[in-house]
Amino acid sequence: MSAPDDLASAVRDEPTAQERAEQQAQERTKPVGLGPVGWMRWTWRTLTSMRTALILLFLFALGSVPGSIYPQRSVDPGRVAQYFKNNPTQAKWLDRFWLFDVFSSPWFAAIYLLLFISLAGCVFPRALTHIKEIRRRPPAAPRNLLRLPHSEAFEGGLTLEEAAAALRRRRFRVVTGDGWVSAEKGYLRETGNLLFHVALLVLLFAVGAGGLFGYRGNVLVVEGDGFSNAVAAYDRFMPGSRVTAESLEPFSFTLKDFQASYVAAGEKQGQPLDYLAKLTVQDSPTAAPREVDLKVNDPLDVNGTLTYLIGHGYAPTFRVTDGNGQVAYDGPVPCLADDQATYTSECVIKVPDAQPTQLGFLARFLPTTVPNGDAWVSIFPGAANPTVQVFPFGGDLGLKSGQPQSVYQLDTTNLKPLGKMSAQPAPLTVGETKELADGAGKIQFTGVKEWISLQITYDPGREPALLAAAAAVIGLVLSLTIRRRRVWVRVKDGTVTVGGLTRTEGGGAAFAEEFTQIVTALRGDPLADDPSAGDPSVGEPDGGDPPAGDQGGDRGGEPDEPGSTGHVAPDAPTGNAAPGARPDEE
Repeated sequence: MSAPDDLASAVRDEPTAQERAEQQAQERTKPVGLGPVGWMRWTWRTLTSMRTALILLFLFALGSVPGSIYPQRSVDPGRVAQYFKNNPTQAKWLDRFWLFDVFSSPWFAAIYLLLFISLAGCVFPRALTHIKEIRRRPPAAPRNLLRLPHSEAFEGGLTLEEAAAALRRRRFRVVTGDGWVSAEKGYLRETGNLLFHVALLVLLFAVGAGGLFGYRGNVLVVEGDGFSNAVAAYDRFMPGSRVTAESLEPFSFTLKDFQASYVAAGEKQGQPLDYLAKLTVQDSPTAAPREVDLKVNDPLDVNGTLTYLIGHGYAPTFRVTDGNGQVAYDGPVPCLADDQATYTSECVIKVPDAQPTQLGFLARFLPTTVPNGDAWVSIFPGAANPTVQVFPFGGDLGLKSGQPQSVYQLDTTNLKPLGKMSAQPAPLTVGETKELADGAGKIQFTGVKEWISLQITYDPGREPALLAAAAAVIGLVLSLTIRRRRVWVRVKDGTVTVGGLTRTEGGGAAFAEEFTQIVTALRGDPLADDPSAGDPSVGEPDGGDPPAGDQGGDRGGEPDEPGSTGHVAPDAPTGNAAPGARPDEE
């Protein structure tokens, strides 16, 4: 190829200016990856944004709803057992999603931790900004005060010192300049906002501390029995991760008597009136016993450990004699109420020591028994005429299979009925005995006791959580009731110009009356100079800071609320910024 041909080929291969421009534009528009650091920064900013905090707060409240709908094992395990008995399939699925242990579930803990991190990342930067802004002086007065939503001019001999004194009497923070006075009020609005969020953070921290260093447990106690505050004595014990057996308060008590009173007649017959458990309590092994009346919502308090009365029921007593004539069981059997209106209860009796075969009984306890055709029913929750219907079984109870069993359920897989079964067997009254078929023995209904279910809790974060909740209410009240507003006064050649601006959305109408009173006071009316006359913020300290999201809000001459009342001169000249003012304050 000749030299001219090589030159022509090189010219053809070289891109034109237009092609180079298009290539550069494509390179500029090509997305650039964030990288690991960029993604971490984006994740942190998203997590600590106010929108994310509100979403997590909504999920926190929404996640608490199932804890109010379904019975919780931490509160009333008996109701959970009854729910499994009445709805076994549904209960199994609910338990898979921790809906019987909502507040200790992994998904609820995840929402809780994310909300804590989000609030901490949101509140702390705002608190630092608050510390910086609280010392900032009110902005210099704009030159054109008549352009503000609230403004008025009048002739008079008012001096700057008199104007500053009048505004200070109204608890404004005041600064003066060359021919002007600047005053601002309502700093506690943002202080209350921060107080609310910090209190919410402290509340979450207190709840978390209670979960780490506190514990709670449930126990069922029958009349005449006692309880010692030891791990082994609980039916269900849920300690925090920092709780040991030695950290439990060493108290004990005995249930002497339980009394339940009900409405005896009328439309509200059977409704409970009062529950009273009489306890003999020892605060420590060496302390003297003391008598305590335990009621609902009136817990027993032993050095911060609270014992609550949360439920009760009947525990009929039985004596079971096996086929060899030996007493195989003698004692009370706690029953679960199947009908809360009449306290008709279902009982399960397991006698694994009976010979020659193990015995099991299903029993229906009727507190106040009356005949109803061929059946017997209870018509009142009090034990006025207690009877028991017994359904006996014999065989293998399956207690040696290694599979856990509920004390409130009887597995009849390897059991056979003893005698002819009936849906409504003749009930036994107190003292009566039922002979079992095939020489398996007999069962005697010997009496009636009552049981109570107790929740024992120790929560070191309880009092801090209460204080935090009170602080949150105070902060919310401050942020909702206090208005942020500014007032400027210019004095020049005997003309006094007053301008006002509210920095709270929707506060223009309320500020209009206060602004009128300020102008009247500056005119020289001594009654209007009384800050208690119509000022809704009397008693408010004149310190504080602007909202964290309002850092550039010192534009004194910007009419933030054009719809507010006041004398506005829309065609007033703009002029230059006042001495000492920033350009955005014109």
